[in-house]
Amino acid sequence: MSTVTTTTPTATAAEAPAAAVSSNHRANVLGRRALRIRQTQIGLAITAVMVFIAFVGPYFAPHDPHALVGLAFGKPSSSMPLGTDYLGHDVLSVLLAGGRTVVWMSLVSVLLGLAAGTVIGVAAAYSRSWIDGALMRSTDVVLAFPNIVLVLLFVSLLGPKPWLIVLLVAAAWAPQVARVARGAALEIVGKEFVESSEVLGVPQWRIMVRDILPNITGPLMVEFGIRVTWSVGLIAGISFLGAGIQPPAADWGLMINQNRAGIVQQPWGVLAPVLCIALLTIGVNMTAEGLTRAVAGGGRKEDPR
Repeated sequence: MSTVTTTTPTATAAEAPAAAVSSNHRANVLGRRALRIRQTQIGLAITAVMVFIAFVGPYFAPHDPHALVGLAFGKPSSSMPLGTDYLGHDVLSVLLAGGRTVVWMSLVSVLLGLAAGTVIGVAAAYSRSWIDGALMRSTDVVLAFPNIVLVLLFVSLLGPKPWLIVLLVAAAWAPQVARVARGAALEIVGKEFVESSEVLGVPQWRIMVRDILPNITGPLMVEFGIRVTWSVGLIAGISFLGAGIQPPAADWGLMINQNRAGIVQQPWGVLAPVLCIALLTIGVNMTAEGLTRAVAGGGRKEDPR
């Protein structure tokens, strides 16, 4: 009897580290598999170019984006390839300076929403009690409101502050991420290595972080890409409606709103930011779709599309 009691915990203790190593290996395999898919490669390339333009572009702007360098809605010229906007600013300079807000606000809001949603979803799945139902019903309340209505409601009350918009967009995504995380975690909480950690008296928070979370990284990576795509459109749309970034700041969504009155006379003030938003969204969406195929088992050499 003494031999059984001493050897069983030793064998059980080895299962949790093995599970952690296995989950890390699966994450590495998933990354390599996704990078072999041509769709992921193209998406990452487009996304990298747009992020580079957003953060490095301002340093290459030919003019100060706030300087009046011509007449309103001026035609393109050699010194201003995209012409001027509704006030006489150089469209190219404003375009190069206007992507940073869209990109950083989208990324930060998704990271916050992903973190909050993952905590809620994993906690709900692992609790296996009334806490699961309470957390999921609370997310239903947020899901009942359209995202843009939820954001505009609080922005109209508290003002168009960038940090507030980021938090509101994150709050809008958290319930959807929570459902994905909960669904993925439910398949893990009943595994033997999780039960082994419980038998050994491992704290619950450590089990969720060490045993459950690494095994649901695939679905969470896919969800991250999808939410970034939606965040770009949502944040740009809020600025277009006049509730986001305010003048005189440069912003792609704000550019569309400001220059739409002269779209016939000088279309580049609208077309250029629309094209940038579209390319950024397409790049992130292609990357997310490639990750989806990799998680589903795609990316084999015979199917590199």
